[in-house]
Amino acid sequence: MSLVEENSNKIKDWRLNPSSFVYENFKIDPDEWQKDALNAAIAGDEKARRRVAMKACTGPGKSAVLAWIGWARLSLFGRRGEHPKGAALSGEGRDNLSDNLWAELSKWQQRSEFLKTFFTWNKERISAVQASETWFLSARSYAKDADQDSLGRSLSGLHSKYPFILLDETGGMPLAVGQKSEQIFTGGVTDGLIAQAGNPTDTTGLLYHSCTHMADVTDVITITADPDDPKRTTRVDIEHAREQIKRYGRENPWVMATILGQFPPGGINTLISLEDVEAAMLRKYSDDNYRYAQKRLGVDVARFGDDRTVIYPRQGLKAFQPVEMRNARSNEVAARIILAKTKWSSDVEFIDSTGGYGSGVADSMIQAGHSPQEIHFSGKPIDPRYFNKRAEMWFEMADWIKRGGQLPMDQELKKELIAPTYTFHNGKFRLEEKEQIKERLGYSPDKADALCLTFALPEMAALTEIQKVSHSLGAGKISAEYDPFEDGRL
Repeated sequence: MSLVEENSNKIKDWRLNPSSFVYENFKIDPDEWQKDALNAAIAGDEKARRRVAMKACTGPGKSAVLAWIGWARLSLFGRRGEHPKGAALSGEGRDNLSDNLWAELSKWQQRSEFLKTFFTWNKERISAVQASETWFLSARSYAKDADQDSLGRSLSGLHSKYPFILLDETGGMPLAVGQKSEQIFTGGVTDGLIAQAGNPTDTTGLLYHSCTHMADVTDVITITADPDDPKRTTRVDIEHAREQIKRYGRENPWVMATILGQFPPGGINTLISLEDVEAAMLRKYSDDNYRYAQKRLGVDVARFGDDRTVIYPRQGLKAFQPVEMRNARSNEVAARIILAKTKWSSDVEFIDSTGGYGSGVADSMIQAGHSPQEIHFSGKPIDPRYFNKRAEMWFEMADWIKRGGQLPMDQELKKELIAPTYTFHNGKFRLEEKEQIKERLGYSPDKADALCLTFALPEMAALTEIQKVSHSLGAGKISAEYDPFEDGRL
């Protein structure tokens, strides 16, 4: 006896209430947002075109829900002589599909005697035992640079009255994939489905397009970890969510995407406003406001003939006037940094070694008995929210300016600080490339880059200013983390 004949009554019930399909097969009681997604993809009267888009915070188990939808479409839409055909793709490539959605499909099948009896699974295809050539869900892939014809071929062979496509990680998936997926709705389709899920980190990808420009024909499901939302996912710790919201604010793009499940407004933003820079240049602090802080030098080493080497001093709340050099050799720059270090009694020197330009300077200083810190703009950040070290330092500097840092009166520095834009892509902040900024300004933002280097590592206090506590806490004058904005400092 066939799947349909043997289980016709059960299938009818599951079609009307797909949450019961999940519960009876997988012993899981779906969350409210999961019920919404299942109902949109499965339940109700037959529809020629169903579109479901799940925009998700980080870690809610969206691939599991796509897997449930996949099994429900395979199991509940078969008719005598009319079998469902499906395809599954991932926006992050074949490997991600195998490791995530396809693995989820296998995991849930193993929990269900019903699915193990009527379907077979392998790494490429899930097939109905009774009609393996016409009743299936196949794993598909496409090249990142695929043209329209190639995409069309990757989604071919789905002609059916009940076709469906599962798309995982669609945050950055090309729009063309969605456009080609729509071809399943042509012809005599009785009930077709395109179900997708992704993180709302990219305002240029398929997920954003589906949730905005096609929202009138798409069931948009927001998966949120918002502590105040009654439909929040239970898979994200509520205290963690509260902590992130409190720390960064609800309007923070990272919080919006990874905690709230919302697209940040706009794709491109100015990092530092003119108003914040001008306010910072008008501030005046006394020595008592910053003398507790570590003295730092940030050094941006010239890369090309028209660029400048800039040595920027900062102590806590106050940035001082920088030193500039042109056409200087590595040993000359090293000698000038050592002079500034000796004259000012700096605690630490951060040298930009991106591309190796600053390495010679650092080597000269080391040979002279000093211990500069080499920083690579392209290096790994401490905070995983940032694309690289350069973005992290600029964002730290922007926060310092906004919260109350004092800048010297310098029109050139002002232009450099307000020039960069940033994007938020795949869950990370990315700063505009330096060459793009240089092209727009007409010169390299060397002063701003030198100042940002003073934010390379967490702030430290000067040992001599905190009652000379145990030298074992650190070498030299470095002892403990320091917050220049701590109550009582200002």
